[in-house]
Amino acid sequence: MNNLLRLVGRRIIALPIMALGVTLLVFFLMSFTDPSIPARTVLGEGASPEAVAAYMDANGMNDPWPVRYVDYIVGLVQGDLGTYGSRQTPVATAIASALPVTMQLTFFGLILAAVVSFTLGVVAALYRDKWPDQIIRVISIAGIATPSFWLAVLLILAVTVMHATRIFPASGALPDFFVNPAGYFGRMIMPAVALAFPVIGQMTRIVRTAMVEELDKDYVQTARGGGIPENVVIAKNVLRNALITPITTLGLKIGYLMGGAVVIEVIFSLPGMGTLIQQGITGGEIMLVQGVVVVVALAFVIINIVVDMLYLVINPRIRTV
Repeated sequence: MNNLLRLVGRRIIALPIMALGVTLLVFFLMSFTDPSIPARTVLGEGASPEAVAAYMDANGMNDPWPVRYVDYIVGLVQGDLGTYGSRQTPVATAIASALPVTMQLTFFGLILAAVVSFTLGVVAALYRDKWPDQIIRVISIAGIATPSFWLAVLLILAVTVMHATRIFPASGALPDFFVNPAGYFGRMIMPAVALAFPVIGQMTRIVRTAMVEELDKDYVQTARGGGIPENVVIAKNVLRNALITPITTLGLKIGYLMGGAVVIEVIFSLPGMGTLIQQGITGGEIMLVQGVVVVVALAFVIINIVVDMLYLVINPRIRTV
């Protein structure tokens, strides 16, 4: 227990340090952009140099870089990520609307990847070197070799050819789940499949390897020799021991899925963080891009730290490290 608390404590201490490092890196990279862009976005392209200079002075854009960073961190702690656009829309408001969509897509991709990869991996291990294993091996290799964005485009083309765009629309508003659950799932299923497929390929191989290693252990042979039914041995012993590593590995894929969701959202026109970044880049909205990148990066760090701590709880063997 003491080792567990010590390891968890280390990760809790590391969280704010990593978060500060992420914000510092993002702010430093964004500082290379032209600071007059936000001023011209608000005042209009026809604004005079004097008006642009006055706006920059009033908003601290001419302050030294460390001063601007400290001001940004103070605002970030208070939930203020700045404003964007001619209407001075708060960045935090836009993110509060877009982030749930990204998290929902990430969640569906995670569930789909877990169910499919665990099923395929277990079946492949139980039918090792037989035809089911060979077929699943081809599927997993295809998943590993297939980029999410490329599969997304193929899915859109396939649905268009089959004239099934009403069932699986690739664009348009995201229906409210509680008002139109069928429309909601129809809108989310293709992005979730495109997002999850590469993870399915990777996780299937990991699950199969873990299962095969566990099936070859002496206690499994002893249990079989003792007359214990095969399904009991697999369900109560092999699965419980073999799936510890795949489960924790899948947890670490959450950050990858979230990053991939940002790209998939743009292809399927989902109103998430990816679309928000695209809007910021095309519109020259530096504060919007900076705010979205910071929030996505912080979410990535927090999720991975939490999963890392859950790994310590699930896997007792690592607590002695």
